[in-house]
Amino acid sequence: MNKKHFKTFIKNLPLDVNVMGRDRYFNSAVLIPLVKIDGEYHLLFQKRAANIRQGGDICFPGGGYEDCDKSFKHTALRETKEELGIKKKDIKILGQLDTYVAPIGAVIEPFVGVIKKKAIDNMIIDPSEVESTLLIPMKFFKEHQPETYTLKYEVHPFSINEDGEKEVHFPVEELGLPEAYRKPWGHKRHKVWVYKYENEVIWGITAVIINDLLKRY
Repeated sequence: MNKKHFKTFIKNLPLDVNVMGRDRYFNSAVLIPLVKIDGEYHLLFQKRAANIRQGGDICFPGGGYEDCDKSFKHTALRETKEELGIKKKDIKILGQLDTYVAPIGAVIEPFVGVIKKKAIDNMIIDPSEVESTLLIPMKFFKEHQPETYTLKYEVHPFSINEDGEKEVHFPVEELGLPEAYRKPWGHKRHKVWVYKYENEVIWGITAVIINDLLKRY
């Protein structure tokens, strides 16, 4: 590398830290909606429609980043409008939590915002995406510890299809890699938090975000 190429190399180093390989992930943003009711802050959740991906799960409004979005904050606001009919003018963004890279291959940018009470009363829910909404006092999560479990993630270089045939995803033998990689590896254990509120269960990414939010509450 000559001096000219080295200068170009230095110039191309990122000025702002981001997520390496972000373009390989599903990039998304969510809004963590706070609503003040009778002097007490509540979290607004939505229950996903039964016929969509992860149907029936409790989550925050949000979704995937699209080319039309100016920023991830714009994504969170746009999705909230589409899913719950709450307009940007009725939301005050307070800040953003840390970026979360989920084991399932998604990057989530969580934004915290306060929603006007009148906007909650006038919500227009999109039934194709949302079955219902749920308001839970913040103090509930502070006063009730979640149940904790662990899931185990493994990397599978091959799988067996419905016809009983072996499908190779990563040619370990052809590449001459160590024999240890010829069978599933990794065995990483991943903690899962579960909150139970009335007849609903809140877990997964939503519970991870709640836990991070509580550290600052």
